[in-house]
Amino acid sequence: MWSTGTSTSPTSASSAAAFCAFSRDFREEEGYFLPVNEIIRRAKEAQEYGATEVCVQAGLPPQMEGDLYIRLCEAIKEELPDIHVHGFSPEEVLYGSIRSKCTIREYLQGLKDAGVGSLPGTSAEVLDQDLRDIISPGRITVDQWLEVITNAHDLGIPTTSTVMFGHRETNAQIVRHIALLRDIQQQTGGFTEFVPLSFVASEAPMFLQGTVENVRSGPTGMDVIKVHAIARIMLNNWIPNIQASWVKEGSRMSQLLLNAGVNDLGGTLINESISTSAGAMHGQLMRPSEFRSMIREAGRTPAERYTTYGLRRVYSDADEALDPLDLVGDNVEEIFGSYNQLVQMEGYRFEHPRAQRERNAVQPTA
Repeated sequence: MWSTGTSTSPTSASSAAAFCAFSRDFREEEGYFLPVNEIIRRAKEAQEYGATEVCVQAGLPPQMEGDLYIRLCEAIKEELPDIHVHGFSPEEVLYGSIRSKCTIREYLQGLKDAGVGSLPGTSAEVLDQDLRDIISPGRITVDQWLEVITNAHDLGIPTTSTVMFGHRETNAQIVRHIALLRDIQQQTGGFTEFVPLSFVASEAPMFLQGTVENVRSGPTGMDVIKVHAIARIMLNNWIPNIQASWVKEGSRMSQLLLNAGVNDLGGTLINESISTSAGAMHGQLMRPSEFRSMIREAGRTPAERYTTYGLRRVYSDADEALDPLDLVGDNVEEIFGSYNQLVQMEGYRFEHPRAQRERNAVQPTA
Protein backbone atom coordinates (compact mmCIF):
# COMPACT_ATOMS: atom_id res chain seq x y z
CA MET A 1 0.00 0.00 0.00
CA TRP A 2 0.94 3.62 -0.33
CA SER A 3 -0.65 7.04 0.09
CA THR A 4 -0.51 10.16 -2.04
CA GLY A 5 0.54 13.28 -0.24
CA THR A 6 2.84 16.23 0.11
CA SER A 7 5.21 17.03 2.95
CA THR A 8 5.71 20.67 3.86
CA SER A 9 8.10 22.09 6.42
CA PRO A 10 7.17 25.71 7.17
CA THR A 11 10.45 26.32 8.94
CA SER A 12 13.86 24.75 9.35
CA ALA A 13 14.83 27.26 12.00
CA SER A 14 14.58 24.92 14.94
CA SER A 15 16.30 23.74 18.05
CA ALA A 16 16.87 20.02 17.75
CA ALA A 17 19.02 17.07 18.70
CA ALA A 18 22.58 16.35 17.72
CA PHE A 19 21.40 13.73 15.23
CA CYS A 20 18.85 15.99 13.51
CA ALA A 21 20.27 17.37 10.27
CA PHE A 22 17.01 19.21 9.55
CA SER A 23 17.75 21.64 12.39
CA ARG A 24 19.52 24.75 11.21
CA ASP A 25 20.99 25.85 14.51
CA PHE A 26 24.32 24.51 13.30
CA ARG A 27 23.89 25.86 9.77
CA GLU A 28 21.95 29.06 10.27
CA GLU A 29 22.48 30.39 6.76
CA GLU A 30 20.08 27.68 5.54
CA GLY A 31 17.24 28.56 7.92
CA TYR A 32 13.95 29.39 6.23
CA PHE A 33 10.42 30.32 7.18
CA LEU A 34 7.57 29.84 4.71
CA PRO A 35 4.63 32.26 4.86
CA VAL A 36 1.17 30.70 5.17
CA ASN A 37 0.14 31.67 1.63
CA GLU A 38 3.14 29.77 0.22
CA ILE A 39 2.30 26.68 2.27
CA ILE A 40 -1.28 26.79 1.00
CA ARG A 41 -0.08 27.26 -2.59
CA ARG A 42 2.07 24.14 -2.31
CA ALA A 43 -0.77 22.16 -0.71
CA LYS A 44 -3.17 23.21 -3.49
CA GLU A 45 -0.65 22.20 -6.14
CA ALA A 46 -0.27 18.81 -4.49
CA GLN A 47 -4.03 18.28 -4.29
CA GLU A 48 -4.31 19.02 -8.00
CA TYR A 49 -1.89 16.15 -8.57
CA GLY A 50 -4.04 13.84 -6.46
CA ALA A 51 -2.69 14.31 -2.93
CA THR A 52 -5.10 13.37 -0.13
CA GLU A 53 -2.76 14.42 2.70
CA VAL A 54 -0.51 17.30 3.62
CA CYS A 55 2.13 16.42 6.20
CA VAL A 56 3.24 19.43 8.24
CA GLN A 57 6.48 19.31 10.23
CA ALA A 58 6.82 22.88 11.42
CA GLY A 59 10.02 22.95 13.46
CA LEU A 60 10.59 24.90 16.67
CA PRO A 61 11.06 28.55 15.68
CA PRO A 62 12.71 30.58 18.46
CA GLN A 63 10.22 32.74 20.41
CA MET A 64 7.36 31.32 18.31
CA GLU A 65 3.83 32.60 18.81
CA GLY A 66 2.13 29.77 20.65
CA ASP A 67 -0.83 29.42 18.31
CA LEU A 68 1.26 29.34 15.10
CA TYR A 69 0.64 25.63 14.46
CA ILE A 70 -3.09 26.03 15.12
CA ARG A 71 -3.41 29.05 12.83
CA LEU A 72 -1.48 27.25 10.11
CA CYS A 73 -3.81 24.27 10.27
CA GLU A 74 -6.89 26.49 10.25
CA ALA A 75 -5.63 28.27 7.15
CA ILE A 76 -4.96 25.00 5.30
CA LYS A 77 -8.38 23.56 6.15
CA GLU A 78 -10.15 26.78 5.19
CA GLU A 79 -8.68 26.60 1.69
CA LEU A 80 -8.60 22.80 1.36
CA PRO A 81 -11.34 21.38 3.59
CA ASP A 82 -11.09 17.87 2.12
CA ILE A 83 -7.38 17.35 2.59
CA HIS A 84 -6.12 15.39 5.60
CA VAL A 85 -3.68 17.33 7.78
CA HIS A 86 -1.10 14.96 9.23
CA GLY A 87 1.03 17.22 11.32
CA PHE A 88 2.98 18.31 14.35
CA SER A 89 5.26 15.90 16.13
CA PRO A 90 5.07 15.32 19.90
CA GLU A 91 8.06 17.68 20.24
CA GLU A 92 6.16 20.40 18.37
CA VAL A 93 3.00 19.80 20.41
CA LEU A 94 5.03 20.13 23.61
CA TYR A 95 6.67 23.33 22.32
CA GLY A 96 3.32 24.77 21.24
CA SER A 97 1.82 24.09 24.67
CA ILE A 98 4.79 25.72 26.40
CA ARG A 99 4.66 28.79 24.16
CA SER A 100 0.87 28.99 24.66
CA LYS A 101 1.15 28.45 28.43
CA CYS A 102 -1.44 25.68 28.39
CA THR A 103 -1.44 21.94 29.02
CA ILE A 104 -0.49 19.41 26.39
CA ARG A 105 -4.06 18.12 26.32
CA GLU A 106 -5.46 21.62 25.83
CA TYR A 107 -3.08 22.25 22.96
CA LEU A 108 -3.97 18.94 21.33
CA GLN A 109 -7.65 19.85 21.58
CA GLY A 110 -6.85 23.14 19.87
CA LEU A 111 -5.10 21.32 17.04
CA LYS A 112 -7.99 18.90 16.66
CA ASP A 113 -10.51 21.76 16.58
CA ALA A 114 -8.34 23.44 13.91
CA GLY A 115 -8.57 20.35 11.70
CA VAL A 116 -5.55 18.19 12.46
CA GLY A 117 -6.50 14.65 11.47
CA SER A 118 -3.51 12.73 12.80
CA LEU A 119 -0.07 13.22 14.34
CA PRO A 120 3.26 11.78 13.23
CA GLY A 121 4.76 9.76 16.05
CA THR A 122 8.21 11.15 15.36
CA SER A 123 10.70 12.69 17.83
CA ALA A 124 10.55 9.27 19.50
CA GLU A 125 13.99 8.16 18.26
CA VAL A 126 14.50 5.44 20.90
CA LEU A 127 12.31 5.66 23.99
CA ASP A 128 15.11 5.09 26.46
CA GLN A 129 15.87 8.13 28.63
CA ASP A 130 19.50 7.24 29.32
CA LEU A 131 20.15 7.06 25.58
CA ARG A 132 18.18 10.25 24.89
CA ASP A 133 20.27 12.09 27.46
CA ILE A 134 23.28 11.29 25.26
CA ILE A 135 21.94 11.83 21.74
CA SER A 136 19.28 14.48 22.39
CA PRO A 137 19.85 16.23 25.73
CA GLY A 138 17.27 18.87 26.56
CA ARG A 139 14.73 17.59 24.08
CA ILE A 140 11.36 15.99 24.75
CA THR A 141 11.64 13.28 27.39
CA VAL A 142 10.19 9.79 27.22
CA ASP A 143 7.48 10.74 29.73
CA GLN A 144 6.55 13.88 27.78
CA TRP A 145 6.40 11.92 24.51
CA LEU A 146 4.12 9.37 26.12
CA GLU A 147 1.92 12.16 27.52
CA VAL A 148 1.44 13.69 24.07
CA ILE A 149 0.73 10.38 22.36
CA THR A 150 -1.67 8.95 24.94
CA ASN A 151 -3.60 12.21 25.22
CA ALA A 152 -3.85 12.42 21.43
CA HIS A 153 -5.26 8.90 21.30
CA ASP A 154 -7.67 9.66 24.14
CA LEU A 155 -8.93 12.72 22.22
CA GLY A 156 -9.52 10.61 19.12
CA ILE A 157 -6.42 11.79 17.22
CA PRO A 158 -4.61 8.79 15.70
CA THR A 159 -0.83 8.82 15.41
CA THR A 160 1.92 6.91 13.74
CA SER A 161 4.77 5.33 15.71
CA THR A 162 8.45 5.24 14.80
CA VAL A 163 11.94 4.25 15.90
CA MET A 164 15.20 5.84 14.73
CA PHE A 165 17.99 3.27 14.68
CA GLY A 166 21.56 2.87 13.51
CA HIS A 167 23.32 5.40 15.78
CA ARG A 168 24.16 4.41 19.39
CA GLU A 169 21.26 2.22 20.43
CA THR A 170 21.53 -1.43 21.42
CA ASN A 171 19.33 -4.28 20.22
CA ALA A 172 17.81 -4.51 23.70
CA GLN A 173 16.84 -0.82 23.60
CA ILE A 174 15.09 -1.29 20.25
CA VAL A 175 13.15 -4.30 21.58
CA ARG A 176 12.09 -2.40 24.71
CA HIS A 177 11.02 0.53 22.52
CA ILE A 178 8.81 -1.70 20.38
CA ALA A 179 7.40 -3.42 23.46
CA LEU A 180 6.47 -0.02 24.95
CA LEU A 181 4.65 0.94 21.76
CA ARG A 182 2.80 -2.38 21.90
CA ASP A 183 1.76 -1.68 25.48
CA ILE A 184 0.39 1.73 24.47
CA GLN A 185 -1.49 0.21 21.55
CA GLN A 186 -3.06 -2.41 23.79
CA GLN A 187 -4.39 0.41 25.97
CA THR A 188 -5.40 3.01 23.35
CA GLY A 189 -5.56 1.44 19.89
CA GLY A 190 -4.46 4.79 18.49
CA PHE A 191 -1.42 3.85 16.38
CA THR A 192 -2.08 3.51 12.66
CA GLU A 193 1.35 2.12 11.75
CA PHE A 194 4.92 1.53 12.87
CA VAL A 195 7.75 3.01 10.80
CA PRO A 196 11.38 2.06 11.46
CA LEU A 197 13.61 4.95 10.32
CA SER A 198 17.26 4.44 9.49
CA PHE A 199 19.65 7.02 10.89
CA VAL A 200 21.11 9.08 8.02
CA ALA A 201 24.54 10.13 9.24
CA SER A 202 25.96 12.18 6.39
CA GLU A 203 24.70 15.57 7.65
CA ALA A 204 23.88 14.76 11.29
CA PRO A 205 25.88 16.94 13.70
CA MET A 206 26.63 14.15 16.17
CA PHE A 207 28.29 12.16 13.36
CA LEU A 208 29.55 14.92 11.08
CA GLN A 209 30.94 17.09 13.88
CA GLY A 210 31.66 14.31 16.36
CA THR A 211 29.49 15.86 19.08
CA VAL A 212 28.60 12.39 20.42
CA GLU A 213 31.08 9.55 20.83
CA ASN A 214 30.79 6.08 19.30
CA VAL A 215 28.08 6.96 16.78
CA ARG A 216 27.63 4.49 13.96
CA SER A 217 27.20 5.72 10.39
CA GLY A 218 23.74 4.20 10.12
CA PRO A 219 22.38 0.65 10.14
CA THR A 220 23.64 -2.16 7.95
CA GLY A 221 21.33 -3.76 5.41
CA MET A 222 20.87 -6.72 7.74
CA ASP A 223 20.02 -4.35 10.61
CA VAL A 224 17.28 -2.81 8.48
CA ILE A 225 15.77 -6.18 7.58
CA LYS A 226 15.92 -7.45 11.18
CA VAL A 227 14.25 -4.39 12.73
CA HIS A 228 11.32 -4.54 10.28
CA ALA A 229 10.94 -8.32 10.68
CA ILE A 230 11.08 -8.21 14.49
CA ALA A 231 8.56 -5.36 14.48
CA ARG A 232 6.15 -7.55 12.52
CA ILE A 233 6.58 -10.41 14.98
CA MET A 234 6.14 -8.21 18.06
CA LEU A 235 3.36 -5.96 16.77
CA ASN A 236 1.46 -8.22 14.40
CA ASN A 237 -1.69 -8.60 16.51
CA TRP A 238 -1.72 -4.98 17.63
CA ILE A 239 -0.32 -2.57 15.01
CA PRO A 240 -1.19 -4.24 11.71
CA ASN A 241 0.74 -1.90 9.43
CA ILE A 242 4.54 -1.98 9.27
CA GLN A 243 5.79 0.69 6.93
CA ALA A 244 9.09 0.84 5.07
CA SER A 245 10.37 4.36 4.55
CA TRP A 246 11.45 4.40 0.91
CA VAL A 247 12.83 7.88 1.59
CA LYS A 248 15.37 6.39 4.01
CA GLU A 249 15.88 2.96 2.43
CA GLY A 250 15.50 3.53 -1.30
CA SER A 251 13.26 1.56 -3.64
CA ARG A 252 15.25 -1.70 -3.80
CA MET A 253 15.56 -2.21 -0.06
CA SER A 254 11.93 -1.17 0.42
CA GLN A 255 10.86 -3.76 -2.12
CA LEU A 256 12.89 -6.41 -0.32
CA LEU A 257 11.28 -5.43 2.98
CA LEU A 258 7.87 -6.37 1.55
CA ASN A 259 9.06 -9.94 2.18
CA ALA A 260 10.30 -9.15 5.70
CA GLY A 261 7.08 -8.13 7.43
CA VAL A 262 6.32 -4.85 5.66
CA ASN A 263 2.91 -4.21 4.10
CA ASP A 264 3.16 -0.46 3.40
CA LEU A 265 5.61 1.75 1.51
CA GLY A 266 4.61 5.18 2.80
CA GLY A 267 3.55 8.09 0.60
CA THR A 268 4.44 9.64 -2.72
CA LEU A 269 5.91 12.73 -0.98
CA ILE A 270 5.51 15.30 -3.71
CA ASN A 271 7.73 17.76 -1.84
CA GLU A 272 10.01 16.67 1.03
CA SER A 273 12.76 18.44 2.93
CA ILE A 274 13.51 16.73 6.24
CA SER A 275 15.25 13.56 5.05
CA THR A 276 16.70 15.43 2.07
CA SER A 277 18.37 17.92 4.41
CA ALA A 278 19.86 14.99 6.31
CA GLY A 279 21.58 13.75 3.17
CA ALA A 280 19.08 11.08 2.10
CA MET A 281 19.28 10.30 -1.60
CA HIS A 282 15.52 9.88 -2.02
CA GLY A 283 12.41 11.81 -1.04
CA GLN A 284 11.31 14.24 -3.71
CA LEU A 285 8.72 12.03 -5.44
CA MET A 286 7.78 8.39 -5.89
CA ARG A 287 5.32 8.05 -8.76
CA PRO A 288 2.29 5.77 -8.23
CA SER A 289 3.35 3.66 -11.21
CA GLU A 290 6.70 3.04 -9.52
CA PHE A 291 4.93 1.90 -6.36
CA ARG A 292 2.73 -0.45 -8.38
CA SER A 293 5.72 -1.98 -10.16
CA MET A 294 7.67 -2.48 -6.93
CA ILE A 295 4.70 -4.13 -5.24
CA ARG A 296 3.81 -6.42 -8.15
CA GLU A 297 7.43 -7.51 -8.60
CA ALA A 298 7.41 -8.53 -4.91
CA GLY A 299 4.39 -10.74 -5.58
CA ARG A 300 1.85 -8.46 -3.89
CA THR A 301 -1.29 -6.63 -5.04
CA PRO A 302 -0.87 -2.83 -5.12
CA ALA A 303 -3.41 -0.62 -3.38
CA GLU A 304 -3.60 3.07 -2.56
CA ARG A 305 -4.70 4.02 0.94
CA TYR A 306 -5.78 7.09 2.85
CA THR A 307 -3.77 8.35 5.83
CA THR A 308 -5.68 6.26 8.37
CA TYR A 309 -5.49 3.16 6.14
CA GLY A 310 -8.91 3.15 4.55
CA LEU A 311 -8.51 1.77 1.03
CA ARG A 312 -8.82 4.32 -1.76
CA ARG A 313 -8.20 1.94 -4.63
CA VAL A 314 -7.01 -1.63 -5.24
CA TYR A 315 -5.26 -2.26 -8.57
CA SER A 316 -5.84 -5.43 -10.56
CA ASP A 317 -3.04 -7.03 -12.58
CA ALA A 318 -4.40 -5.50 -15.76
CA ASP A 319 -5.07 -2.05 -14.30
CA GLU A 320 -2.46 0.41 -15.52
CA ALA A 321 -4.51 3.61 -15.47
CA LEU A 322 -2.16 6.57 -15.23
CA ASP A 323 -2.21 8.90 -12.29
CA PRO A 324 -1.43 12.62 -12.84
CA LEU A 325 1.82 12.11 -10.93
CA ASP A 326 2.83 9.35 -13.36
CA LEU A 327 3.04 11.96 -16.09
CA VAL A 328 5.64 14.06 -14.27
CA GLY A 329 8.94 13.85 -16.12
CA ASP A 330 12.48 13.95 -14.82
CA ASN A 331 12.23 17.70 -14.14
CA VAL A 332 10.66 17.04 -10.72
CA GLU A 333 12.62 19.74 -8.92
CA GLU A 334 11.77 22.26 -11.62
CA ILE A 335 8.05 21.57 -11.17
CA PHE A 336 7.78 21.17 -7.40
CA GLY A 337 10.92 22.90 -6.19
CA SER A 338 13.43 21.29 -3.86
CA TYR A 339 14.95 21.71 -0.44
CA ASN A 340 18.25 22.86 -1.94
CA GLN A 341 16.45 25.57 -3.89
CA LEU A 342 14.33 26.58 -0.90
CA VAL A 343 17.24 27.31 1.43
CA GLN A 344 18.80 29.64 -1.16
CA MET A 345 15.72 31.85 -1.59
CA GLU A 346 16.31 35.16 0.15
CA GLY A 347 12.56 35.84 0.34
CA TYR A 348 12.13 32.94 2.80
CA ARG A 349 15.29 33.54 4.83
CA PHE A 350 14.68 33.01 8.55
CA GLU A 351 15.87 35.69 10.91
CA HIS A 352 15.98 35.09 14.65
CA PRO A 353 13.67 37.49 16.53
CA ARG A 354 16.67 38.75 18.49
CA ALA A 355 18.44 39.72 15.26
CA GLN A 356 15.26 41.43 14.05
CA ARG A 357 15.09 43.54 17.21
CA GLU A 358 18.76 44.47 16.95
CA ARG A 359 18.38 45.45 13.32
CA ASN A 360 15.26 47.54 14.03
CA ALA A 361 16.99 49.24 16.93
CA VAL A 362 19.62 50.68 14.61
CA GLN A 363 18.16 53.95 13.33
CA PRO A 364 19.54 55.42 10.12
CA THR A 365 21.45 58.68 10.59
CA ALA A 366 20.65 61.82 8.62
